[in-house]
Amino acid sequence: MLTALTMRILLAIVALSVSVSAVVAQKPFSVADALSAPFMNQLTAAPARSRVAWFVDDEGKRNVWAASLTEKARSLTHYTQDDGQDIDDIIWSPDGERVAYTHGTGPEGSEHPVAANPAHLQEDVQQRVEIATWDGAVRVVGVGHKPVFSVDGSRVFYLHDGKIYAADVADASKKPEQLVVAEGRASQIRPSLDGAKLAFVSNRGDHSFIGVFTFATKTLEYVDPGTGIDHDPVWSADSRRIAFIRESPVVTELDLRWMRSVPVPWSIRMADVASGDGRQIWQADKGMGSLFHEMVASNQLLGMKDGRIVFAWEKTGWLHLYSLLPGEKEAKLLTPGEFEIDNVVTDGERIVYSSNQRAEESDDIDRKHIWSVALTTRAPESITWGAGLETNPAILSDGRISAMQATWRAPFAPVVLVPHTAKAGPLSHTCAINGYQPDIDRCEAGAGLVSLMPQSADAANGFISPKQVVFPASDGLPIHGQWFLPKNVKPGEKLPTIVFFHGGSRRQMLLGYNPMQYYAQAYELNQYFVSRGYAVLSVNYRSGTGYGMEFRQAKDYGVFGGSEYRDIEGAVKWLKSQPNVDAKRIGAWGGSYGGYMTALALARDSADFAVGVDLHGVHDWSFEMDSWKQTSDPKYDAAARAKIAFAASPMADVTKWKSPVLLMQGDDDRNVLFGQTVRLAAALRAEGVDVEEKIFPDEVHDFLLHRNWVAAYEAAAEFFDRKLKGK
Repeated sequence: MLTALTMRILLAIVALSVSVSAVVAQKPFSVADALSAPFMNQLTAAPARSRVAWFVDDEGKRNVWAASLTEKARSLTHYTQDDGQDIDDIIWSPDGERVAYTHGTGPEGSEHPVAANPAHLQEDVQQRVEIATWDGAVRVVGVGHKPVFSVDGSRVFYLHDGKIYAADVADASKKPEQLVVAEGRASQIRPSLDGAKLAFVSNRGDHSFIGVFTFATKTLEYVDPGTGIDHDPVWSADSRRIAFIRESPVVTELDLRWMRSVPVPWSIRMADVASGDGRQIWQADKGMGSLFHEMVASNQLLGMKDGRIVFAWEKTGWLHLYSLLPGEKEAKLLTPGEFEIDNVVTDGERIVYSSNQRAEESDDIDRKHIWSVALTTRAPESITWGAGLETNPAILSDGRISAMQATWRAPFAPVVLVPHTAKAGPLSHTCAINGYQPDIDRCEAGAGLVSLMPQSADAANGFISPKQVVFPASDGLPIHGQWFLPKNVKPGEKLPTIVFFHGGSRRQMLLGYNPMQYYAQAYELNQYFVSRGYAVLSVNYRSGTGYGMEFRQAKDYGVFGGSEYRDIEGAVKWLKSQPNVDAKRIGAWGGSYGGYMTALALARDSADFAVGVDLHGVHDWSFEMDSWKQTSDPKYDAAARAKIAFAASPMADVTKWKSPVLLMQGDDDRNVLFGQTVRLAAALRAEGVDVEEKIFPDEVHDFLLHRNWVAAYEAAAEFFDRKLKGK
């Protein structure tokens, strides 16, 4: 088996499809051009045949693609319209011959009673589980989501309305049936490795259980039930035991946003399936790391072949991987350092993940690279390095590693690491992608990365490489950002400048494309602004990710005091010190939490921010708090909390707001109440503020229609041109 520890690896994408067009001379491009590159993510490896599948959104036409080392990339599904029906939860069958996935954005997981339908399709739009074969045949299984194949691949299990259903894979004439009859709402379906049982989480509101259903006897048992929040079950290799996480149920949804520790730390428990008895095998220390923080992975507990359990923990203030052999008292730190891990996968022998650990570049904390660590090694090894960005690793059935890779000019696309014998130094270098070789002198012979999808290079040729900047907030906290200046800008030339605030707030913008579609498109719009002669500063403000727990759980942030405003002040001060910034023509834009930051900047500092574009932002935290679960503690002072929340909101300073603003939102928003925009627009108009708006009926928070993103971003660009350039 090919491993990172035994062979030097040359990073190269497998030539599975067509290459991108040749580099052409730079020419102007439109917003639509900037957003035209297909977006790809959800890379997943098949258990057999060394195949990988991934999601592709080509201007709203969403499909599942797949390929192998010897088989050309192909579209397994054949959707041809920008219809707003998303694809998620891609999973392979055990034989690698078909994938199951969720099609459509349904009411599951939201308070909305109907599926999303922003295209106003005149049909019964529902969230469905579908199966697509390698040969391209597509079949609708049933209404539901989160499919999981049985161990033998004969059935597919999925969730619908909190219940577990089962469907026959080979015989489409057999109707799906409810598999388990149980109280609560089911989630996290996990078949045992011997195929005899099915574990799942039974959510009961203020507590949850781990349920175990036995196929042969059609019986249901709950293992080690308690009063905690139990989740993320993982089977032992012999299918006799289940490990799972238990959290204290007393923390409210609101408190989770600011707490750094909890009185009762989270723990890992092990239950014997036959008896149902369980015991605690490990518990987080009190203080730092006592509050559970999840990693990006298919399961929060990863079972290794030697019986060890790998999990993420913030003991050091940074999210790191630890291993534990049941019976040991202490967990072993696998990934020490000041960086954060994400997108973790394992083959049972090694753990492969992406992180912003420094591989070579001094600014790697604002990049992503692939790393590998084995339980027998002393330290992680870098699998990729250089000026690119890599994430979403997948381990193929033959042991090779695949991942998604991007640069500042090319969006994420699948790559495969192929063996290359022996040279000293890092395992592979991201020296080329999509035909571009910015560091050709350091590329080894044979290196080359080719896009899996046909893409036009026209817009990308107008992109520029953003630079890392670090400036102090008004209270001295170091804030990272990305600084975009147009090509060939003259020394001292004064440019209109736009400040971008990402959403989340648990997000991090990078020195290139972002692996999340929302922020990949925001990055593309920022590049469009630069092509139009704007300077752009993208701000990674406090309460975001990538810089440790203390930064993420910042004191008095958001609803608890709006301390992020100090980062806005720091950004303005830094911009005023830059020789190419016209301090009288500074605008701001952002979406969601970034909309909140934009509105906060305009409300409190219209003197410095001349204009803003606010997409589906939060404008009154006290209004939003009504939708969050509150505590029953009689000492809880809801009125005092609401007063602080309102004071941290843009609405509290609406009388100071003088700058024109463009407000945009979909009225089927399932993340931010549409009333946030309704109330702000009315309040600003009452104050005589210049308010423009663009509303998208039946659209959700993260717009599902590509044409709506184009329309929104064109409106933003036209608005900035009018207000900052007088055009």
